[in-house]
Amino acid sequence: MDRLSTTVRPYAWGSTTAIPELLGTAPTGEPQAEMWMGAHPGAPSRVTRPTPDGPREVPLNEVIAADPDRELGPATVARFGPRLPFLLKVLAAGTPLSLQVHPDREQAAAGHAAEERAGIPLDAPHRNYKDPHHKPELICALTPFEGFCGFRAPAETAGLLAALDVDSLKPYVDLLHAHPEDAALREVLTAILTADPDAIADTVAETAAACARLGGSHAPYATLAHHYPRDRGVLAALLLNHVRLQPGEAMYLGAGVPHSYLRGLGVEIMANSDNVLRCGLTPKHIDVPELLRVVRFEAGDPGILRPEPSPSGEEVYDTPVDEFRLSRYVRPEGAAPADLTAPTPQILLATAGTPRVGDLALTPGHSVFVPAGETVELSGSGTLFRATVVA
Repeated sequence: MDRLSTTVRPYAWGSTTAIPELLGTAPTGEPQAEMWMGAHPGAPSRVTRPTPDGPREVPLNEVIAADPDRELGPATVARFGPRLPFLLKVLAAGTPLSLQVHPDREQAAAGHAAEERAGIPLDAPHRNYKDPHHKPELICALTPFEGFCGFRAPAETAGLLAALDVDSLKPYVDLLHAHPEDAALREVLTAILTADPDAIADTVAETAAACARLGGSHAPYATLAHHYPRDRGVLAALLLNHVRLQPGEAMYLGAGVPHSYLRGLGVEIMANSDNVLRCGLTPKHIDVPELLRVVRFEAGDPGILRPEPSPSGEEVYDTPVDEFRLSRYVRPEGAAPADLTAPTPQILLATAGTPRVGDLALTPGHSVFVPAGETVELSGSGTLFRATVVA
């Protein structure tokens, strides 16, 4: 078991205060968006190892590569290859993130192979598929958390748009009353993404003013437009469910589901992939044909997940993927020790109190990596998140 040293990513949308408050450190004044825990090569966590010249920090991906069966367990290696198949983050949104979707397994594998054959550099701004893996995600709120997830029922969206009384939105209102619903959603999103840039920018400006004037359920879209003025993603977001999570609640984001985060602090876990297709709220490249191929035009309730308790005290967030499994322990003073030994690799993250993992006391924002099969016991009080793969 190793205590992890982590990297905080300073993306522009990050909060300047949320992660420092969690860690108990002074803000730097710069945005701190994501703290990564795992073996992603872009910012791997580090563990301390002895060397002839004294202890030094070694990237976790190098530790795993040196002996994947020991670190991950033979079963995990057989299923996912010699790599940690998930990435755990603390995510702190101060301003809205880009509106995006992720491909399924087949789309990711085919898209990656096609771009490799075409010789598109991995760092090219128009590259869609940097690896052959899918990227399902789960976000669990540590503070009140807002975002957008999945398509709202078209008839409800039509009412939301009609209330704005913006002339250039009226064709979308008519389309949203058409059937079948999936075709209506596809037609409206296609119209938004392919419209003349100047015309759509004017529509966004008029829509933003109307949202600000009306407030209420329209207010989140005025917030988007404040940060992304004249961006067509504001209109695309109007098609989506606005979701509010309370601490402990979570939201699962499967393949093809458009989503964006608005504000809040949370624990996020995802399959270890970089594949993102964007559809607004960003200056980055938007590949409209590929995006429309990946998006799943299915309306419905996004479904707020609440953890399922178990006799052991572990509360599990149930998701339909094998690459990750997220759970938490909320332990009062005097709680009996819990055995966390597992045949799979684990990352354990404290978010409140001072839980102890073996001989290590963890304070909020600090974490450890536990190799597969290593004996580990949880004691002390506080909140601990447990990230692993499905056994």
